[in-house]
Amino acid sequence: MLKDKIALVTGASRGIGAAIANKLAQNGAYVYVNYNGSQARAEEVVDNILKAGGQAEAVKCDVSDFESCKEMIDKIIGDKGRIDILVNNAGITKDDLLMKMSEDSFDAVINTNLKGCFNTIRHASRYLLKQRSGKIINMSSVSGVMGNAGQANYSAAKAGVIGLTKSVAKELASRGINCNAIAPGFIETEMTEAMSDKAKEATISVIPLKRTGKTEDIANAVLFLASDMSDYITGQIINVDGGLYI
Repeated sequence: MLKDKIALVTGASRGIGAAIANKLAQNGAYVYVNYNGSQARAEEVVDNILKAGGQAEAVKCDVSDFESCKEMIDKIIGDKGRIDILVNNAGITKDDLLMKMSEDSFDAVINTNLKGCFNTIRHASRYLLKQRSGKIINMSSVSGVMGNAGQANYSAAKAGVIGLTKSVAKELASRGINCNAIAPGFIETEMTEAMSDKAKEATISVIPLKRTGKTEDIANAVLFLASDMSDYITGQIINVDGGLYI
């Protein structure tokens, strides 16, 4: 499905990002597994892909750093001559009530979760425009669609990703480039494992499908958007949330 495609997945050393990297590799793409903090975990993702017969390599970059993103994209172009799929998944949380939230906590989340998307798209777009093809998939969140108490920084960043996605889609569509976003709901990751059972039960009770999602659910949606099956879809936000936002 993605044979000979070159993909970059940011924040791919664990959780949703790792699942996406594996899914794209399973379907024929050569995957750059981006990480910032944990090289060992990124290399583990790469090893799993290689053992399964796929192709991948790890690439370090802090996506909040504009110049570092340029270097990462330039490396990929230097190595492979093209980039076909860009998945902006890197994200952090620094939750707190607004009245207690520090400026640093707000800025850090905006810089990684929102500016990080801008940085990679900005540097990749010059090559995508020359190719006249490409798929950009940005990770938003149900929090960016609905808002969420205690997550003013995260919700603002993820809402910004939606606006960015729609603007990029309009700017690049004439050159055959698609840009869409996915808004995950309550997905089983290390982040959600830290929640208390009571908090999990309360969240599940308001999900129409009455269950949490799996990282595979997000990876499947990314695969669809990265493939030619989605060629006539751009500027859209796909909620993968069990019906939480209806």
